[in-house]
Amino acid sequence: MSHFSLKSLFGAVFMFFAFSFGLKAQDGAKIFKQNCAVCHTLTDQKLTGPGLAGLADRVPKPADQWLFKWIQNNNNLITSGDAYAKKLVADNGGVDAMSEFEFLSEAELKALVAYVMAPPAPKAEAKATTAVVADDEAKDKSKGIDPLYLLLGSIVVIAILIGALRSVRQSLQNSYNRQHNIPEKPELTFWQEVKEWISSHRRLVGVFVLILIFIGMKSCWDACYRIGVYYDWNTKEGYHPEQPIKFSHKLHAGDNEIACQYCHYTVEKSRHSGIPTVNICMNCHKGISSGPQYGETEIAKIYEAAGYNTETATYDKPQNPIKWIKVHNLPDHVYFSHQQHVVVGKLDCTNCHGDVKKMTTVEQQAPLTMKWCVDCHRKTEVAMEGNAYYDKLHKALKEKYKGQHDVKFTVDKIGGLDCGKCHY
Repeated sequence: MSHFSLKSLFGAVFMFFAFSFGLKAQDGAKIFKQNCAVCHTLTDQKLTGPGLAGLADRVPKPADQWLFKWIQNNNNLITSGDAYAKKLVADNGGVDAMSEFEFLSEAELKALVAYVMAPPAPKAEAKATTAVVADDEAKDKSKGIDPLYLLLGSIVVIAILIGALRSVRQSLQNSYNRQHNIPEKPELTFWQEVKEWISSHRRLVGVFVLILIFIGMKSCWDACYRIGVYYDWNTKEGYHPEQPIKFSHKLHAGDNEIACQYCHYTVEKSRHSGIPTVNICMNCHKGISSGPQYGETEIAKIYEAAGYNTETATYDKPQNPIKWIKVHNLPDHVYFSHQQHVVVGKLDCTNCHGDVKKMTTVEQQAPLTMKWCVDCHRKTEVAMEGNAYYDKLHKALKEKYKGQHDVKFTVDKIGGLDCGKCHY
């Protein structure tokens, strides 16, 4: 629930004696994950605070009344002279690091206890792992054939057809000439025939060349919108590289409801969302050594990266940085600020990254091209109401577009299409 102290342990025990009414068990699981799981496990294993298993007999009687006072305000209980509370502090080196949970209602405490006493059974590791592998294989198959190979294959097939049809035409022409006693002309090569046909159809060829020029110009314009796709075939929609540690966003952000900002803590302060350090991982995994999908295998890699010794519970081993592979890439000449979009623009992470809470392996779901960004700026309305950042600008725009009731203040109307905003 909080920091290191045996008292944290008893905070959860109160819930064991108070679960006759209250919220549903799944609500208790949510409360536990949000308030307790960082410091406590449901087993005997010690995390930042002690494990919560098998502690009912350690609580003074009447247990529910004592634990209610302890969790709500343990400092008051200690200063009141309660013998058992003072003993807990003494047993922990005279340190009282238990947080107070006055914001939790009695119903929430009861729901939490229901979950603590009857947590869901862990999923079978083999089945979960198989499902994850199958999911990744399905994604690989869904990629399809590279368009470049389709183009090259089409050219080869067309060339073979042209050669075959040309041979058939020449054979039929020669047969016709022999039947009608027409002197045979020397056979022309393919390129000689092409040159002769062009000479006799100059106007048609001229029109065809102009069409090709316009198509080429349009293709170049479209290519500018898709810079970042043509030059790196690996970083496009569906790209999901295998990471050095099999980290499931579905498990962490989806099932356990861990906020994106907990791990990517710089997303509201910097242009970069930031890759979480191994210390962030160790906040929870110092005590959670086995997961529902991969068991101990992947979490052991976190310990190796942090230099954590599970036997001594100390960081006395060499550290090995985790070499994560970036999934969402932008060209070097593009400037993108997460802070501007998340804090000022109030955009949700799913706008660009998709529903990560449902992804086992994170993949790129948006093209991230210039056209995609420009289209978003043209249709996304600026979150001005209640946003002090835009107060002055909002006042100026209302005056400028006064009387035009259908005007929507989208990003493009505040400079969102200026080249210098993204390219510098």
